[in-house]
Amino acid sequence: MKVLLLKDPKDRGSGPDPYIQELGLYGFEAALIPVLSFEFVSLQTFFEKLSHPDHYEGLIFTSPRAVEAAKLCLGENSKNEAWRNSLKEKWNTKSAYVVGKATASLVEEIGLAPQGEKCGNAEKLAGYICARETPNSSPLLFPCGSLKREVLPTILKEKGISLESLTVYQTAQHPSLQESLKNYFSKQGIPASITFFSPSGVRFCLQHIQKFSGDLINQIKFAAIGPATAEAMEAEGIPVSCTAENPTPQDLAAGIKKALYL
Repeated sequence: MKVLLLKDPKDRGSGPDPYIQELGLYGFEAALIPVLSFEFVSLQTFFEKLSHPDHYEGLIFTSPRAVEAAKLCLGENSKNEAWRNSLKEKWNTKSAYVVGKATASLVEEIGLAPQGEKCGNAEKLAGYICARETPNSSPLLFPCGSLKREVLPTILKEKGISLESLTVYQTAQHPSLQESLKNYFSKQGIPASITFFSPSGVRFCLQHIQKFSGDLINQIKFAAIGPATAEAMEAEGIPVSCTAENPTPQDLAAGIKKALYL
């Protein structure tokens, strides 16, 4: 039974994607199609802010791309030396809040201790942060993408938690998305299930899926990696057959199995 995942491979060149592996354990034949492309921006500004940990209460990372931006802006020898010699230690006296295990793992790679990874989505993370931060203190630094949702900033603002957002990457449709979807549907046929991994993925993919599946679209069970993605799907009129309890390969695979075998 074929399952289509609208996402990038988790780790290029480091073995099988964990989502494909986990779905394979259930007997599913899973395929990946990259949906998004990213351009990193404002890295010098980001480093300047990272150079002044005394100006902030902590950091918030809600996507792996934001951590990749941090790794990139620390890539130069002089900047990396400054990070290793003093900045990393100073930031480690503060909180580094994250959503999800993938983001947490990357935060650990730059030498910080992530908090909140089990929250699973921005709304739950916002509640986690509000329970730990003091209102009207210095801001939390929030490197983010151009298509960030306003859930977390809105909740923090309502609770008096100051936030300083900085766009560090621009998100766009992957240049080969349409052709990749066309090839998949022509060669593999209609999959039993399709999983969206982000609201922007819904925005960029839906029209192509409708075009290439035609009247057979009603045969597809659509899954969401989390509640924000599920909301975006519902807003477009897509019936959501399952939403992963947590954004992990295990929870997604279990949800798809349940949706397909009900």
